[in-house]
This record gives sequence, structure tokens and C-alpha cells, in this order.
Amino acid sequence: MPLAATGDIVRTSPAGVGAFNVIQLEHATAIVAGAEALGVPVVLQISENCVRYHGALEPVALASLAIARRASVPVAVHLDHATDRALVEEAVQLGIGSVMFDASALPDEENVAVTASVASWCHERGAWVEAELGEVGGKDGVHAPGARTKPHEAVDYVARTGVDALAVAVGSSHAMTTKEAVLDLDLIAELRAAVPVPLVLHGSSGVPDDTLRAAVRQGMKKINISTHLNKAFTGAIRDHLAHDAKVVDPRKYVRAGRDAVTREVIHLLGVLGG
Repeated sequence: MPLAATGDIVRTSPAGVGAFNVIQLEHATAIVAGAEALGVPVVLQISENCVRYHGALEPVALASLAIARRASVPVAVHLDHATDRALVEEAVQLGIGSVMFDASALPDEENVAVTASVASWCHERGAWVEAELGEVGGKDGVHAPGARTKPHEAVDYVARTGVDALAVAVGSSHAMTTKEAVLDLDLIAELRAAVPVPLVLHGSSGVPDDTLRAAVRQGMKKINISTHLNKAFTGAIRDHLAHDAKVVDPRKYVRAGRDAVTREVIHLLGVLGG
């Protein structure tokens, strides 16, 4: 199947779109297997932190793109939380069709100017751009549980930057290992009514299933999940090694982690579609 575009998936899906972060090859194949099991589209995300882990973007990007092209369902590849413009440009040149440029650590006016420039460059090359209206303090600040995106500021930000999707702060937080986040569902509805582009929920690993369903009903379209899958992957490997102290072939215990990720992706995509 031809490589899918994140923008097309997000715009045309009647449900919430699952966007799951890739750490290594096993994550990518597990995520796609989960989407294929349900027959629904999915987004593979590569973060700037993932690039640092691998030492370069190209190896993990080309592997993810190859897996996406071989899938039996629409799969898009997305660069997540990039703060480095050079990395954004490299991603687009490698064939990644969408990027999340994160300038939320910058003062508001600088955020707008830099994001508008990046969006213009990407649009000239057919790439879709997600961005974040933030507070000084960066990713942790804007997605602290108490942070909230003001609808009128979101509308102004989208108009001035020309971005295609907006990550908003509504009560979720990155890297949560327990599902205790409390989302402001009324604010999501207000943002959806006011903002002319799709809304993106970051930090979704900490959001209970019922709240995720409600967030999608209220207007969230792209749902980013990473830590929850990493927790499942690591837990399954720990269990396998605890029950087989003699195993030395990584394929045997890594497969357990991969299968656990597939199960969680199936579950989560069901939640987002329900």
C-alpha cells in the first residue's frame, strides 16, 4: 500500500487517530500489526529523543517508512516534538510527510515567527505541520497538568503560523506511567468549536480509557501515545526473563515485548474508535 499522509488520515477518519511512538524496529512492526488486526489507519511517530537514541534520523526513519509501505492499512510516518529545524528539513527530505515542530519553549512572538517559517517551508514541499502553542518553560511546562490552552490564543496562533494541526494543553502530561490525568472536556469542546484545524492530545498515556473516548467525542482527533507502550514492552520482557533465566536469544524475549505492544495498540485503537 502506498505511504499514507498523516493529514489525510486525520481529516478523513471518523474516529480518533492513534499516533504511537517508535523506539526501535519492534515498536514499528508491533504498532502496524495492531492496526492491521483492526483494519484501521495508524501513525508511526519518531521523536527527537528517538533520533538521539539511534544517533541519526535516517536509519529509524527509513525502516519506519519501509514498514509503513508494506502495511495492509494506511500508515503514516510523523516526526514528533522536533525542536531542531534542521531535523525537520531532513525528515521531509527523507520522505516523512508530517512533522510536529515544537517551539513552545520560546517566547510567544518568537514561537509564532519560527513556526510560521517552518510551516511555509514544509508546505512548499507538501508536508503537513503540527505545532504547539505553549508557555515559556517548554514541553514540561505546557503539558503540566495545570496548563490550559486559551481558545482565542489558539485561533490567533493558527492564523499567524498557518499550521495544519494544533497540540493543546487540556490536562494531560508527558511520561505518565499511571492513568490518572484529568482532562478538561469542556475546554476541548470550546477549542474544537473555535480552532479551524485538528486538535492533538499529547501525553495520552496517562489518560483513562473512558476519558480518551470522551476526549475524542468532544473533538480531539490525533491522540499521541508513547509511555504506555514502553511500559507494556518492558513489563513483558521482564516477565519473560523472570520465567526463563537461561534464555540468551534476544528474539525470544523481545518478541514478548513486541506482542505486548501489539495487544495494547489493538486495545487503544478500539478505545479511540469507540
